Amino acid sequence: MSSSDARVEQPTFVVASRAMTELLAMADGAAKSPATVLITGESGVGKDLVARYVHSRSSRSVAPFVAVNCAGLTEARLESELFGYATGYLTGGYPAKRGKLRHAHRGTLFLDEVGDMIRSMQAWLFRFLEYGDIPGVSSDQSQTFHDVRVVAATNRDLNDLVAAGQFREDLLYRLRVIHLHVPPLRERAEDVHALMNHFLACSGRNLSFTDEALRALSNHDWPGNVRELQNVVEQLVWLSTGGVVDVEHLPVSISNKAGLLTRRVH
Repeated sequence: MSSSDARVEQPTFVVASRAMTELLAMADGAAKSPATVLITGESGVGKDLVARYVHSRSSRSVAPFVAVNCAGLTEARLESELFGYATGYLTGGYPAKRGKLRHAHRGTLFLDEVGDMIRSMQAWLFRFLEYGDIPGVSSDQSQTFHDVRVVAATNRDLNDLVAAGQFREDLLYRLRVIHLHVPPLRERAEDVHALMNHFLACSGRNLSFTDEALRALSNHDWPGNVRELQNVVEQLVWLSTGGVVDVEHLPVSISNKAGLLTRRVH
């Protein structure tokens, strides 16, 4: 749900497409800026890696990178995660807890799935982005300014959520000072083979692919993006008995589509 690292190593990107090359160049520019960053893209494209890349290339790289997943948390849970709570706030006499915003002082707070943030919490986030102060939950702590760079990510269309009244328009503008969009894998076919080779090299096993299998992999839509591709390679590594992968060895979702395309051509 959340993580905090004293120092985040720069993620390694396997890039062969112009789209990803341009995206990383924009991320480098974003890293030099103190502005908030909104990273959008489908599930599985690696938005969290882009966030870590921005942090690792910034002047804040020696400070903490703190991640919070905003999806599926109740208002009270998300409030305590972000802002902490005072002694006695929770039943059972738990000691005071520092929130993630305080942990991220002089570093980066990564808000994943920010489009799923409860609307009542959006007001608190907007206030922090606007003024930098953090409220103490159910405490008489004074509001204090904290130096935190916010990077947010979502796979949802925030403009649609604003139109539906589910996301604050003013918060969208405060988050989207710099916008980085990670393209889906189906729009950067050059990266498919490069990523496959990378995942195979990491596995330590040598596999070769027939031309038909490579065409099937290239023509696949990859709805799960890079995460799906990694899972497919891992499956082939562990389940392929020989050293050559043909179409029938591919997952059914890919081999069936390849067969349909072949029948249409003939």
